[in-house]
Amino acid sequence: MAGGPAAVSFLTNIAKAAAGLGAAASLLTASLYTVDGGERAVIFDRFRGVLPETVTEGTHFLVPWLQKPYIFDIRTRPHNFSSNSGTKDLQMVNLTLRLLSRPDVEHLPTIFTSLGLEYDDKVLPSIGNEVLKAVVAQFNADQLLTERPHVSALVRDALIRRAREFNIILDDVAITHLSYGIEFSQAVEKKQVAQQEAERSKFLVAKAEQERRAAIVRAEGESESARLISEATAMAGTGLIELRRIEAAKEIAAELSRSPNVAYIPAGDNGKMLLGLNAAGFGR
Repeated sequence: MAGGPAAVSFLTNIAKAAAGLGAAASLLTASLYTVDGGERAVIFDRFRGVLPETVTEGTHFLVPWLQKPYIFDIRTRPHNFSSNSGTKDLQMVNLTLRLLSRPDVEHLPTIFTSLGLEYDDKVLPSIGNEVLKAVVAQFNADQLLTERPHVSALVRDALIRRAREFNIILDDVAITHLSYGIEFSQAVEKKQVAQQEAERSKFLVAKAEQERRAAIVRAEGESESARLISEATAMAGTGLIELRRIEAAKEIAAELSRSPNVAYIPAGDNGKMLLGLNAAGFGR
């Protein structure tokens, strides 16, 4: 019977030890936190507030209940938003802007205190619309296309400067889409059609002018040819005309001789005899 109390005491001690180990393990787990790669942490202390130091990657200790870590993703993240802005000539333009942003690691405690974890969603759309409207208002609608690199540079510089005021770093700023209102698009289309019609009219006028000049040159050539023929006829009589007639007859005869369906019938009695023979042959 003496072994009973000893066994109970032993088991009680084991239970106490296990409870102590469990409490110690829970306390140790609550005292540790891990900052993964591409992240930083900011510590909030219940007595001192947000601590000014930024915690780097790795596993770190804190005081349970008294301190709490807040994790920031410091990798570059894309953001897209659109803005409907008015140009200098009172045309409405829809632009889409793409940003690549990340927080300034050294100022994470300030960002957490003033903006919180969702700092980029709170700041970037507002300053993006502000900058886009301010820059677009400096240009006419057509200049946004003809001077697009200059417009993009102005937007990029202004946005980078404004984002730095909130401790946000912009790695890239680009205008990815630009479209005009329906009325302006129709006006541009009508203008292009009018320009094409004007160019076509210029072409037709130039073509008519060239044809007129060609007709004048042909008429002058024919007149000069007639004058030369008249002079030659006056000097040599009708011999030149007879020569041209003979040359034309030779050309006609040569052309007819190459055709198998054409027969030559000499004039006079020989032709009549040939016709008589052919008629007799067909009669048979």
